[in-house]
Amino acid sequence: MEIVPAERAVEMVAELLRAKPVTPGLSCKVRATDGPGGVGKSALAARVSEALGGLPVVHTDDFASWENQFDWYRRLLDQVLRPLADGGPARYQRFDWERNVLAEWHEVAPSPFLILEGVSASREAFRPYLTASVWIHTDRAERLRRGLHRDGAEALPRWREWMASEDDNIAREQPDRRADLIINGESGRGLARTTPRFDRQVSLHAVRRCTRKAR
Repeated sequence: MEIVPAERAVEMVAELLRAKPVTPGLSCKVRATDGPGGVGKSALAARVSEALGGLPVVHTDDFASWENQFDWYRRLLDQVLRPLADGGPARYQRFDWERNVLAEWHEVAPSPFLILEGVSASREAFRPYLTASVWIHTDRAERLRRGLHRDGAEALPRWREWMASEDDNIAREQPDRRADLIINGESGRGLARTTPRFDRQVSLHAVRRCTRKAR
């Protein structure tokens, strides 16, 4: 598969989302932006959202934590993907990484498009709801540099543990092999910034309609 340079990422991902048919039984196109920590997922999701008129973005970081890296997916299924698939609004409680507690609630109204962004966003459990998935590849050393720039040098032990768990998850799920598009997160500008986790919140006024088609 061709690896898309970062300079063309927004254009290619937007075209992919437009071109891919909706998942049968749904009128909502859910596009997953996946990759390990520090590759530029949240930056790409924000740019694609803006390019397509302000699409709603849900971050897996709002469900995960240092202590619970992957075993949070049922909450995202129950609170986001399944309600939207059934034609209703999604309502979920954001996890606050700074305070290590569940924080405020967010509501996601139905929308024709949804961007699901974050580590393991294209996992097997979510695939029945996904229209397309994108994988971002970035060099391991660069990912660690970006992560420590965001979280501080004192987070190095946590990052090493996090990356080892990511390796196991990638080997098990192989999300890169299932992706519709692979992006080089090292090239160009725009994917290198890291956003504080507590700033990644769904913009409630940007959420639109996503309904299940009548069966």
